[in-house]
Amino acid sequence: MLLFELSILLLCIVVGARCGGIALGTVSGMGLLVFVLILGMPPGNPPAVVLGMILAVITALSMMEAAGGLTYLVETAEKLLRRNPARITVIAPLVTYALIFAAGTQHVIYSLLPVIAEVSRKAGVRPERPLSMSVIAAQHGLVASPVSAATVALIAGLAGLQVSLIDIMMITIPATLLGVFAGIVSVLRRGANLSEDPVYQERLATGSVTAPAQQAPLEGVTRRRAIGSCAVFLGAVGLVVLLGLFPGLRPTYQLGLGADAVNAQANMSQLIMIIMLAAGGIITLAFKASPARAISGKLMSGGLVAIISILGVSWLGSSFFAANEPAIVGGISAAINAYPWVFALGLFVLSILLFSQAATIVILMPVGVALGLPAHVLVGVYPAVNGNFFLPTYGTVLAAVSFDQTGTTRIGKYLLNHSFMLPGLVTTVTATLAGLFLGKLLLA
Repeated sequence: MLLFELSILLLCIVVGARCGGIALGTVSGMGLLVFVLILGMPPGNPPAVVLGMILAVITALSMMEAAGGLTYLVETAEKLLRRNPARITVIAPLVTYALIFAAGTQHVIYSLLPVIAEVSRKAGVRPERPLSMSVIAAQHGLVASPVSAATVALIAGLAGLQVSLIDIMMITIPATLLGVFAGIVSVLRRGANLSEDPVYQERLATGSVTAPAQQAPLEGVTRRRAIGSCAVFLGAVGLVVLLGLFPGLRPTYQLGLGADAVNAQANMSQLIMIIMLAAGGIITLAFKASPARAISGKLMSGGLVAIISILGVSWLGSSFFAANEPAIVGGISAAINAYPWVFALGLFVLSILLFSQAATIVILMPVGVALGLPAHVLVGVYPAVNGNFFLPTYGTVLAAVSFDQTGTTRIGKYLLNHSFMLPGLVTTVTATLAGLFLGKLLLA
C-alpha cells in the first residue's frame, strides 16, 4: 500500500510540475482528495506558519517593487558590472548572489541577465561563463538570504530544535559563498573565446546579433522613492537578523491573569511576519507605493504561485507521511543517520521535480526531524536543495539561454549536457560539503 500511495504522490508532483504555475498545488489537491476521501488516510496539516511568513515577505517585496526599489537594486548592480567588463565572469556571479541575498527572490535576475550578456560580449568574454554561473549563484544567494521563502520554511521546520536564524546564516552564507567561488573557477576557461567560437562568428556574419534595449534610469522623485523603499526593506531584513542574533531583544508578553499568568516571548516566525507587513505599510505611506501596482507586479504573481504550490504539495506530503511515518522512519532512519548525504541527495532530487527550494524544504525537513537527524546535519545539507538547474526547463535557465545572442549558452543535444550542469554540480556539492563541515563545527 505504501508504494501505491507513494506513486500517487510522485505522479501529482510530476504532472503538476510539468503543467507549471499553480498546477503543482492544484494537482496535489487532487491527490490529497484521493488520500483522504478514498483511501482514508489522515489529512495531515497545511503549513500555515510557513505560508504566513512567505506571504508577509512577498507583500513587503511587492510594495518595494511598486515603489521602484527593485529597479534601483538592478541599476546599482548594472553599474558594478559595467565598471569591470574584463572580470565579468568573477564579478557577475558575486553581484547576482548579493542582489538575490538582499532581495530574497530570484525574480530580479531577469533584469540582470541581459546586462551580463551584453557586457561580456562587448568585452570579448564568452557569455556562457558569467551567465551560467550567475544563474547558479542566484540559487545559492536565495538559500543564504534570511528572508527568502526557502529560509523561512527552514526556520519553521527546525523550530523544535532550538536552531536560530543566526545559526542558519553562520553556516549557509560561508558555505554557499565557498560553493560560488568553486563554481566560478570551474567556468573561468570554459569553451572557446568569442573570437574563435564558430556559432558566434556565424551569427555575426548574418547580422543576427543586436544590441539590447536600454531602460531609462530612475530620476528625481521616482529615484528618491525607490532608494527609500530599498532602505526600509533592507532595514527590515536587518531588524530580523538582529532579533535572531539577540533573542533577549524579542518582546515578551503576559498570558492569563493573577496566579494563572505566564510570561511568553514572541517567536521568530511571528516577528518576521509582523516586521515584513509593517515594512510594506511604511513603504506604502512614506514612498507612495501603489497597492494596485504591487498586486499586479511580477513578485506578487510569483509569490502567489509559490504559496499555492507549497499549500498543495506540502499538504499532500504531510498526509502521506502521517499515514506511513512508522514505515518511513523505520526503513530509512539507519541509512540516513549513517550516511547524511542520502538526505542531501533526497533534497536535491525533490528540488529537481518541484522546481522550488521552499516546497522541497516544507516537504522533507519534517521528515528529517522525525528521523532524528541532528540540527547541524539538517542545516548543513540545506544548500543541496538547489537542484533546479539539473533539468534545463527552469525559468532562469531558459532566460539566460535566450538572452545570450552569441549562442554560447545553450541546452545540449542530449538535454543534460547544458551550460549549467558543470557549475551547478560543482557549486552545490561544494556548498553542501562545506555546510556539513561548518554545521558540525558550529552546532554539533
